[in-house]
Amino acid sequence: MNEQAKDALAKVPAVTLGFWIVKILATTFGETMGDTVSMSWLGETTVSAGQAGLNGYLIGTALFGTVLALLVAAQIRARQFHPLLYWATIIASTTAGTTLADFATRSLGIGYPGGSTLLLGMVLASLFVWHRALGSISVSTVHEPRAEVYYWLTITFSQTLGTALGDWVADGALGYLGAAVIFGGLLALVAAAYFWTRINRVALFWAAFILTRPLGAVVGDFLDKPVAHGGLELSRPIASLVLAGTILGLILLVPQRAENRTLAG
Repeated sequence: MNEQAKDALAKVPAVTLGFWIVKILATTFGETMGDTVSMSWLGETTVSAGQAGLNGYLIGTALFGTVLALLVAAQIRARQFHPLLYWATIIASTTAGTTLADFATRSLGIGYPGGSTLLLGMVLASLFVWHRALGSISVSTVHEPRAEVYYWLTITFSQTLGTALGDWVADGALGYLGAAVIFGGLLALVAAAYFWTRINRVALFWAAFILTRPLGAVVGDFLDKPVAHGGLELSRPIASLVLAGTILGLILLVPQRAENRTLAG
């Protein structure tokens, strides 16, 4: 590929069916891996939680947030789209989002409604500032540092919102599977709107992007939460390893191409 062709590409993947499959798996992995660290390893759900003066959700957020910051810096320094780097950054954002949402909804005492409302406001504010600064929130603009910072900030907020929203719905009468049906159905409606209406494609992309997170969150919870709470009580580390292997396999086997800056709207 010549330099002129490279310049026509954004540093994010083209939005294809493969993109959405990997995205949902990545959000599911983020839920199981975030719970592995904050709950299983740091003991946030055990009787001794907090007795050492440390909050497992906050420590997990700091750990994953540090990894996320390093990967975002690597993304910005990269001169073109690198699939493994991109998806590693997505996974870091979704694990950080898991622990941050749990901290907001549980440790801050504002509950799922308060946490979801707060985080929704942060997502909308990020999109608003991004649009005011650069004139577009399309993924086709993600090819220079300022756009990339807004992109990853918005993604991290959306991952955090999705976790809180998924937990809120699943904690009610619907349970994990019922919540998965709800969010899966909403994604199907967004897909239908994409194919059969003229609703703004950028708005539909961000709606779908946000909705994949609660879907992944409730599926992840269904895999690792206790049977008494409606889950399968699978090992969190093992579930995370299986998901990580599946994601890696798809990234390597399914063709990954960069978004064309001249085509997105």
